[in-house]
Amino acid sequence: MTGTADTPSALDTLLGLLDLERVEQDMFRGVSRSVAVPRVFGGQVAAQALVAAGRTVPGDRGAHSLHAYFLRPGDPGAPIVYTVDRIRDGRSFTTRRVEAVQHGQPIFHLSASFQSAEDGLDHQAAMPSVPDPDTLPSTEEMLPRYGNPLPPESVLRMREIRAAIDIRYVDPPPYATAGTPREPRSQVWFRTDGKLADDPLLHVCLATYASDMTLLDSVLLAHGRGGWSVGDVVGASLDHAMWFHRPFRADEWLLYDQESPSSSSGRGLAQARIFTREGRLAASVVQEGVVRVPREG
Repeated sequence: MTGTADTPSALDTLLGLLDLERVEQDMFRGVSRSVAVPRVFGGQVAAQALVAAGRTVPGDRGAHSLHAYFLRPGDPGAPIVYTVDRIRDGRSFTTRRVEAVQHGQPIFHLSASFQSAEDGLDHQAAMPSVPDPDTLPSTEEMLPRYGNPLPPESVLRMREIRAAIDIRYVDPPPYATAGTPREPRSQVWFRTDGKLADDPLLHVCLATYASDMTLLDSVLLAHGRGGWSVGDVVGASLDHAMWFHRPFRADEWLLYDQESPSSSSGRGLAQARIFTREGRLAASVVQEGVVRVPREG
């Protein structure tokens, strides 16, 4: 982290968002970034909800899965209250349910499961062959290469959400090849823009935050759509699921290998695997989102 007490870094700011205020034993309050973004970023709500769940679980039990539904858009100008329901505390597994509420209405539900470490059968899918992240341009370096295709307000929102995450696209993003259908597969490297403390829950929560940034890109690629940033589709996350297979650090490069097996009825499905730089399968992700083409006029 590079910030100072007077000018915190983007990562410091994000870590502050994840450091929820404890209101009661199982109730927490979170805030959002500035109101420059019209609605709360879904990855932020998911990450904060996982923080809330994790703070009610013994420290020797790590998160191994989450299943979540996005119910309503979040208001970035209002706090979010997270209430944790202690569903079960077993000998090996702990289950929590979290409800996020704003203005008296639920905006998000999450169920998460935690497990104490144990040995077992071990195999994994192979990591695809991709360029090393150090050979790829950052998002800021990439935009001018494609003629700065995004409107200024979209660039502002992107910088607001991604400021603490370094993302490197293996292939051009959807907005760079709008109008040309491609294979529904998108690959990016990502890591936090600075070092993190050795807290496994923190690394899992930051990967959860980042996992909502690019996952639906693969849906857009199949149809040659540039995305919500250029206005040729409108969309929002509907649900999100993650399984954490092996330990990883979110401040070290992670490959996000994403693909879309289907889109229909105004919805698109994307699935992904997250690999460490050394090739270990760290996590699996599935998300469905609303993906609609705006009506003319």
